Amino acid sequence: MKIAVLGAGALGTIIGSLIKQGGYNVDLIDVDHKNIDALNQNGATLTGILDRTIPVTAKHPNDLNDEYDVVFLLTKQVYTQNALNSLLPFIHEDSIICTLQNGVPEERVASIVGRKKTVGGVVGFGATWLGPGNSELTTELNTMKNYAFDVGELNGEVTNRINQVKTLLDTVGRCEITTNIQGVKWSKLLMNATFSGMSAALGCTFGDILNNPYAMKSLANIANETIKVAHSHNLKLAKMQGKDFEILELTEQSDIKEKMGFYHEVWGPHAKLKASMLQDLEKGRATEINFINGHVVEMGKQTKVQTPFNELVCKLVQEAEQKSRIPEFKENIVNFKSLLDSYVSAFN
Repeated sequence: MKIAVLGAGALGTIIGSLIKQGGYNVDLIDVDHKNIDALNQNGATLTGILDRTIPVTAKHPNDLNDEYDVVFLLTKQVYTQNALNSLLPFIHEDSIICTLQNGVPEERVASIVGRKKTVGGVVGFGATWLGPGNSELTTELNTMKNYAFDVGELNGEVTNRINQVKTLLDTVGRCEITTNIQGVKWSKLLMNATFSGMSAALGCTFGDILNNPYAMKSLANIANETIKVAHSHNLKLAKMQGKDFEILELTEQSDIKEKMGFYHEVWGPHAKLKASMLQDLEKGRATEINFINGHVVEMGKQTKVQTPFNELVCKLVQEAEQKSRIPEFKENIVNFKSLLDSYVSAFN
């Protein structure tokens, strides 16, 4: 079996190298020549909670010469089209493309490679790319080992091939098969829209958000908007990592206080994590904001659900992109405080 990890960034490096360590034939595919050279010459250097170096094979899309049976897609959504186009000559009729991207990219991926080849997946841990060939695990090891992945067929069936995907990902950490991948994707979208969105908008770690009352009240409204938008499209968020994210829906602003324990329990182990979108801002790259909080906003517009907190996150991150600057926490938290002050109750 020939496996590809398309996108050897923070997560791709960890996932690809650990699958390789598990005894599988894996190529890490990336467009960054410095990253490719470092991976081939020095191996994948995993730091932080993990501390090991694993020999790997890395390739540029222009240097591919094999057909891949399973492809784990880990590029940013802004690069999906180009990345998959470069891979099309190297997949066959029965190839599996498993999306492990942020957001809800499955329909877009299916439109490029074909719905038959597409399966959905969610990553339950975080990492930071420290430089060529070097990735830091920023989630507690126990969390990673127990809640690493959820995968599922788009039609909800439990097939031989989704079990094959599970077997591969189990070499990294526990992988669960779900019959409701869209519900899981929306739960992960909530996770990204809240802490990743706020991390990028405020220029901080998840822990900084957890420790600030205005950030947390704003985040609770981001979660509420995401749940209400999902419901407006007849989607119910699925349990993820054993947690029911549906309970984060608000009836009124006074409900926020009782939700804080849940946020600290679920995101406390990820306190050191800095959103990949913030890492992109630091590198001067385009972020996925339009595919995360922006997706909530656009889906809300379709059903006339208001999403002011998600819109503010988009605005602040987009401004940072346009000005090529890193958001300042003290400066941008004022924007959220102002919105909270003017926000009398959760929207109806």
